Amino acid sequence: MAIQYGISGTTAKGIAASVERRVAEGALGPGAALPPVRRLADELGVSPGTVATAYKELRQRGIVVTRGRGGTVVAQAPAVASRRPPRVPEGLRDLAGGHPDPAFLPALVPPSRLSPGARSHRSTPRLARLEETVRDWLRPDGVPVEHVTFAHGALDLIGRLLSVELRPGDAVAMEDPGYHHLLDLVTALGLRMVPVAVDDEGMRPDALRAALRAGVRAVVCSPRAQNPYGGCFSAARRDALVEVLQDEPEVLVVENDHASAVAAAPLWSLSSGGLSRWVHVRTVSKFLGTDLRWAAAACDPITSARHDGRFLLTSGWVSHLLQETVHGLMTDDGTRALVMNAQEAYALRREALRKELGGRGIKAHGASGMNLWVPVRDESAVVNGLRSYGWWVAAGARFRLSSEPGVRISVAELGPADAVRLALDFAAVLGEGESEATYGG
Repeated sequence: MAIQYGISGTTAKGIAASVERRVAEGALGPGAALPPVRRLADELGVSPGTVATAYKELRQRGIVVTRGRGGTVVAQAPAVASRRPPRVPEGLRDLAGGHPDPAFLPALVPPSRLSPGARSHRSTPRLARLEETVRDWLRPDGVPVEHVTFAHGALDLIGRLLSVELRPGDAVAMEDPGYHHLLDLVTALGLRMVPVAVDDEGMRPDALRAALRAGVRAVVCSPRAQNPYGGCFSAARRDALVEVLQDEPEVLVVENDHASAVAAAPLWSLSSGGLSRWVHVRTVSKFLGTDLRWAAAACDPITSARHDGRFLLTSGWVSHLLQETVHGLMTDDGTRALVMNAQEAYALRREALRKELGGRGIKAHGASGMNLWVPVRDESAVVNGLRSYGWWVAAGARFRLSSEPGVRISVAELGPADAVRLALDFAAVLGEGESEATYGG
């Protein structure tokens, strides 16, 4: 056994399993270095090829990554360990979770009529009336609606598509900074991430072009309420991205419109640009309830067939009971009014905090959605500093690949008076140290 690392085994599978157990137990944490191939081979009495094969398997499964001369290390979000956000300390105001304000969520009441006995849900996986409601929801935004499908949330659908379309080691273009659960998912699938820089209008065309030249086989992006940066496509940005993507017709474009109804920004969808391979995904958790694990998607016919074929063999269908609940809420006038109120409130709260921060010389990004991204030089200093004032914000490390540091602030439950106090406290935190060493502007 390699005593220092606790790794054992005489075959590639045995060595890989030993490393996986150590990671799952927490003995090898994110970023922990594994021994060089030849050293571990000598310690275990096996050939270097056996260890190299074990490391290759671990890389393909998203448990470790190789950093050239930096060696092989445990991935930041290894596929066998859940990287959940840290628990909010008692007594702090939670601005890190990104959850909607419960005051704007409708009451979730299951339909009175449950599924009437046994029937083949696989033969009719989607309720026809909910399909039509989804088409009516997407069509005004210019999203083609010939092929519509459902899944158990956006991550469920995106993960299924990437696993069907790609193989371990393939490259995916990801927003940077981007949604941390998506970054973790791509790593867990054994895929290689190529960062694409974002700004207030979403993905930057020059960065996307560079990623395509690097050989990515899929692109995952958000057209509005980009998490965590808050960018949203303008018409010009959408057109520029479409122009770049048209040069690579076989690349799958996954558009995650996760906030949709409460993004407070128009949709300029890539799906309306005549691309060959595309999917537009929407969920309802941000405005109907986080327990509604349901997503709708419109996609090209090949993508639709591949998704539904794999879905049929696994989950089979989304609960009809859940579909009935979603349909009832989406067609209810009172719920629609509540969603409109939420959209307006989130926009006012976001802009109030951005204005208060800006008035104190602190630039924040957030053109749409429920979050603000504030660039800083030292994330830990800012997070811990705000903690001392009673605020809990999200450090940007979980969202970043190669972009500059920052913190994410969720504004869903932050009223105007709170925005003033938070901005004052933020400025005080920056002023408590050397501002040049703390604030990145």
